[in-house]
Amino acid sequence: MIEVTETSAEGLRHEFKVVVESTAIEERVDAKLGELASTISLPGFRPGKVPLSLLKKRYGNAVMGEVIEETVNEGAQRALSDKGLRPALQPSIEITKFEEGGELEYTLSVEVLPDIDPDDFSSIAVEQLRVKPTEEDVEADLKLLAEAQTTFETEENREAELGDAVVIDFVGRQDGVEFEGGRATDFQLVLGSHVFFPGFEDQLLGMTAGQHLDVGVTFPETHPAGDLAGKHAVFEVDVKEVKRPEVAAIDDELATRVGLDNLEELKKALLDKIKSDYDQASRDRVKRKLLDELAGRYDFEVPPGLVDGEFDAIWRQIGERILKSHGEGEEPQESEEEMKAEYREIAERRVRLGLLLTEVGNRNNIEVHQEELNRAMAEQARRYPGKEHEIVQELRSDPEAKNRLRASIFEDKVVDFILEMVNVTERDVTRDELFDESEDGEEPSS
Repeated sequence: MIEVTETSAEGLRHEFKVVVESTAIEERVDAKLGELASTISLPGFRPGKVPLSLLKKRYGNAVMGEVIEETVNEGAQRALSDKGLRPALQPSIEITKFEEGGELEYTLSVEVLPDIDPDDFSSIAVEQLRVKPTEEDVEADLKLLAEAQTTFETEENREAELGDAVVIDFVGRQDGVEFEGGRATDFQLVLGSHVFFPGFEDQLLGMTAGQHLDVGVTFPETHPAGDLAGKHAVFEVDVKEVKRPEVAAIDDELATRVGLDNLEELKKALLDKIKSDYDQASRDRVKRKLLDELAGRYDFEVPPGLVDGEFDAIWRQIGERILKSHGEGEEPQESEEEMKAEYREIAERRVRLGLLLTEVGNRNNIEVHQEELNRAMAEQARRYPGKEHEIVQELRSDPEAKNRLRASIFEDKVVDFILEMVNVTERDVTRDELFDESEDGEEPSS
């Protein structure tokens, strides 16, 4: 017999005392040993004829461990089901009393999910911003694409200008000693690209092929090689070639470079992509506005353990950013205590919204189907050209990654379901207004 007594109920935290009679444990142990007797053979005994006393001596401790684990889990399930409680996290169990031949006593502590009653969403009003792609948008993207297809042609006696590429050999020394990573041969550097230390590229302006010069630089304080950070160094540089940039012409040839037949087809593809980008940005904005509305309407208690887990995940990311900013000499505008308080509020908001969306989804039988998951994995894989198959296989073999993807799809489906019921008005805006996210709120992390 199992006796369950609730000893504490404060908010979403519940504690129970569970007592299991000794006879119930002994009966289970004997039953399990009886099952073993039919399968175990010992020297001197026929199968199924091994005495129970001998089985207890040999296997009693192992069987007792299994029985205790099963009994504890059964008592935990009963405590929760009798009260109609839904655990938010794995319950904490502590055995407080047990001796062989005696009763088992343990405490069960658990945080449960709150009762949530989503009301009629039709009273919510949100605004959806819309932008229509223009010819100017397409021309701007064509120009960027052409610049990305820039090639460089060597020109004799050309003095290097911003935008030119110079081919150089160089050796860097600090206090006359060459340092690791400071040597390269036939290195092509585009002047103005800022891939080298501040001041390096400027000193190559006006140089011509065949010239030799010493370039003095001071390493940034944040240089990853700590022994060079903030130090002065000199690079011996030999200029081998100066190349002028040849920006690709906006014509049919540009289209063929990116795998399309002609310029008109390229323009259509860019127009479709711009429209898709605008539609996605519009959808993201209206989603955040809806979540802001929901966050303002629902203020139920949330399990502290879920908030702690969400905050820890956020703070790990923020901590990395803070360390990086300190390394770059930036001082935070807020104290660590102030930032932690701010991000704990964000964590609580995300958990509350996540629970609300989950409740809406469950009540309305919203599910994520395998074909939807497959499409999402394929979409992620397309971000890595040439590695699509490899990325899909990695996602399929990673349960945690699949769960994150499934949760994201579920959240979007629930948001779309709610948007069907709210009052959505549309307003035409400019591109800059659409992408101005200064007033947007925090999205939940499912």
